[in-house]
Amino acid sequence: MESMAVITDIEIPADEFALGRLLEEYPDIDIELVRVIPLREGIIPLFWVEGADPDDIEATIRGDPLTEEIELLTEADGRYLFEIRWSTDIDALVKPMIESHAEVLIANGSAEQWTFRLQFPNRSMLADFRQKCQENKIQFNLQALYNPTIPGEPVEEGDLSPQQYDLLATAYNNGYWHVPRDIELGELADLIGISSNAASQRMRRGLDTIVGQEIARKPD
Repeated sequence: MESMAVITDIEIPADEFALGRLLEEYPDIDIELVRVIPLREGIIPLFWVEGADPDDIEATIRGDPLTEEIELLTEADGRYLFEIRWSTDIDALVKPMIESHAEVLIANGSAEQWTFRLQFPNRSMLADFRQKCQENKIQFNLQALYNPTIPGEPVEEGDLSPQQYDLLATAYNNGYWHVPRDIELGELADLIGISSNAASQRMRRGLDTIVGQEIARKPD
């Protein structure tokens, strides 16, 4: 039986998202992604920008070879709503979002990182999204998993933390327990963006939790 929808908070480096170029040129601006609309012939994101001249923003975006069209839709209290049409060659993060049927609930960018809250139809789609990000060399840091009906309530994962779940799921999906292994611990750590020592400790604690839960299920 397929699991229910899941909401996740993730962080990625700012330069790994297409709008990261804006943040490089204008590090003090605020960007809020509103929606990503997939089309057969391209992709349209809508986003608010605050803290820079709209003409400068438009000129920077037009200079991106992936940009086919850009339009300033409205202005409100110093915030500007833009619509872009990107080509289908758009970056390695947006395509996995679309292919995994992720809905962008919240997305904010700073000069250092982008923070996304994404809703997936089920756990399989989340795993598929993570796998595609790994294949595209995207540094993906899962912060939390939530109940889809109550975003502030964590998804039931026993006593596993989101970080432990992320590491164990990544290890499983990449063949860490195959004989011989398809990936080493250091490589797993690199995928998640932590040290090998931190990955080792996180894995031990996660496995200890899972084994303890299974033992507790056995009758006396």
